[in-house]
Amino acid sequence: MLTSCSVTKNLPEEEILYTGIKEVEVFEMDSTEAGENTLAEIQAALDFPPNNALLGSSSVRLPFPFGLWMYNALINKKGKIGRWMFEKLAAKPVLISNVNPDVRVKVAQNLLKEYGYFRGNASYELIPNPKDEKQAKIRYIITMRAPYTYDSIRYMRLRHRTDTIVRSHQMASLLHKGDNFNVVQLEAERQRISSLLRNNGYYYFRPEYITYQADTTRHPGKVALRVTPSSGMPREALRSWKIGDITVALNGYNNERPTDTLVYKDLKIAYEGKLRVRPAVLYRKLQFRTGDRYSFQKQQDTQTGLSRLGIFKYAELQYTPNDTTRRCDTLDVRINAAYDLPLDGELEFNVTTKSNDQTGPGAIFSMTRRNIFGGGETFGIQLKGSYEWQTGKRVGGTSSLMNSYEIGLSSTLTLPQLLFPGYLERNLQYPSSTTFRIYADQMNRAKFFKMLSFGGGATLDFQSSATSHHSVTPFKLAYNKLQHTTETFDSITNANKALYLSLKDQFVPSMSYTYTYDDSPIKEKKHHIWWQTSVTQSGNILSGIYALAGKSFKKENKQLLGNVFSQFFKISSEIRYNRELAKGHNLVGRLSAGVIYGYGNAENHTTPYNEQFYIGGANSIRAFTIRSIGPGRFRPDPDNQYGYIDQTGDLKFEANLEYRFPIFADLYGAAFLDAGNIWLIHEDPNRPGGQLKWGNFLKDLALGTGVGLRYDLQFIVVRVDCGIGLHVPYETGKKGYYNIPKFKDGLGFHLAIGYPF
Repeated sequence: MLTSCSVTKNLPEEEILYTGIKEVEVFEMDSTEAGENTLAEIQAALDFPPNNALLGSSSVRLPFPFGLWMYNALINKKGKIGRWMFEKLAAKPVLISNVNPDVRVKVAQNLLKEYGYFRGNASYELIPNPKDEKQAKIRYIITMRAPYTYDSIRYMRLRHRTDTIVRSHQMASLLHKGDNFNVVQLEAERQRISSLLRNNGYYYFRPEYITYQADTTRHPGKVALRVTPSSGMPREALRSWKIGDITVALNGYNNERPTDTLVYKDLKIAYEGKLRVRPAVLYRKLQFRTGDRYSFQKQQDTQTGLSRLGIFKYAELQYTPNDTTRRCDTLDVRINAAYDLPLDGELEFNVTTKSNDQTGPGAIFSMTRRNIFGGGETFGIQLKGSYEWQTGKRVGGTSSLMNSYEIGLSSTLTLPQLLFPGYLERNLQYPSSTTFRIYADQMNRAKFFKMLSFGGGATLDFQSSATSHHSVTPFKLAYNKLQHTTETFDSITNANKALYLSLKDQFVPSMSYTYTYDDSPIKEKKHHIWWQTSVTQSGNILSGIYALAGKSFKKENKQLLGNVFSQFFKISSEIRYNRELAKGHNLVGRLSAGVIYGYGNAENHTTPYNEQFYIGGANSIRAFTIRSIGPGRFRPDPDNQYGYIDQTGDLKFEANLEYRFPIFADLYGAAFLDAGNIWLIHEDPNRPGGQLKWGNFLKDLALGTGVGLRYDLQFIVVRVDCGIGLHVPYETGKKGYYNIPKFKDGLGFHLAIGYPF
């Protein structure tokens, strides 16, 4: 019945149903980067999705316009059920008049002119549906032609000291001879000059006080540009101002007005009820003092510093002249802020389904107390719990429903500064924090083991520049205790002594440092690099103390509080390079490597299980599932359902290459190539072929390729990847480099959130 309905029978008179963009045809295109960017903005202005658009596309539609069918079937219904169905199921027709192509081509023409394409043009035509003249697509025609470029750029004189400041920074100008005429760059240059002057005391200077005079008649296709002050500029704009009295007004939780005041050094603080923040904390966040010259940058840094405390809903600055005389050059500052509510609570539920048929719900409850000591400190407590039962084949043939559970409690205290000598009183330009954490977890893995884990540590996080991030953990102590094991688990560890040693009761006292370089904040760069290196050591200080007490540094199984402690060194590094090939087209590469080495107190050089490397999965080699490759050429017994437990290593190498490209609207595609493996440093008779042999390095690399789709919702990316195995390092019975026995055996499907790297 629905398919027999017309989608246009109830359209208003003289209206036409819009069915999308037929095409955007471009003539005399400028193939430079500037031309492609201009065309991308024009495309965005022309885009308008029709009814039943596929993923928001303006040109591709789903074949069945269900919403339009329901609209036409129910538009005249008067009953309650009919009206309810109409409101819930019907889609209002998108008409040509809704799209308004006349206005859109005018916008396109304006964009052409704003980017220097003065001889460009935009138009459109309707393409009626030959089967129904009340339906039509739109064909847009864009003619670009060559852009106008700057022939000369002259900065006209400003008055007094302002002219000296502008000319001394003229090398930083955003306008250059030979560049395309560009309204966006002209506005950015006005903003640059305004910010430059405001950072040098000229509080009342604004971007609109700079105007442009452009002459296009001297030379064809050229623009002679003059940068000149506006005629209506007020005299206050050319006066340098300094800071006078400073007042901080703190409103209450419900915005109650201040009722009391105090003075701290040259800062006046007005507050409501009781003062909930230490005066010294507020004073340190101010980047200016009485008598300083006004600076817009220092104003922004002050607002940022107050915001980073995390205790205010807002913090705004007001400036007023100290007096009303014509010669006044002093501004009194009032900072208005209001306390945010001190407590936050959050309850989160989730359901997990795993590849081993384990399914079950979980919950996390967290409570956060802001400003607990009056200095912006945050104290948080988190309680988490989950349980799982097996939905498929039972382990060991049992029919028990309740299989596994986990419960944990943790607390953190975060200070908005570095708790380090020499840095306590400093105001760093970039965010910094010190975090203390303690935790305890009780884990029960039915048919395997019951484990208690607890520990704690301290971490200092800070930035030394816009691109360099540092994380230092000077102390971290973890303790894992196997409280109970099953016969099944014992049989696995008895067959693999290295696995037993990595899971036995032990302390892990460690220190670590992580450096991250990320140049993505530098918007001027087309190609970006992300690099992270982490170094961790465990047990060296304790072993050193024992050595001073007469026990050899190399002696194994020394104990702390009756339990052995681990000793190892671990380093891992990962670098990513994102190269923009064209608008929306990116080639992204990643190299990742790591090594962990157990020594000294580590029996048989064994390291903790959760510190070892593994490979495979949605963010690794996507043709293979997680923990299904390595170490080296080792392959567990295919009939051993617990064989994946052995697939960890001391060395790791991984390389990935991915080409990302737009398909339409918010849907993107990807083609990728992944390679890598893990290895053992020392030979393990239970995992033959697992040790790294340099002559076999390339043959030991698992290799996979594949394709994927990414749906970008702006706030989240939903990813589907299909990996195709090309080579595995172990013997499969098939000769040649492509040694996957069956094509379907080398397929890996992944549904994930976010990009893999």
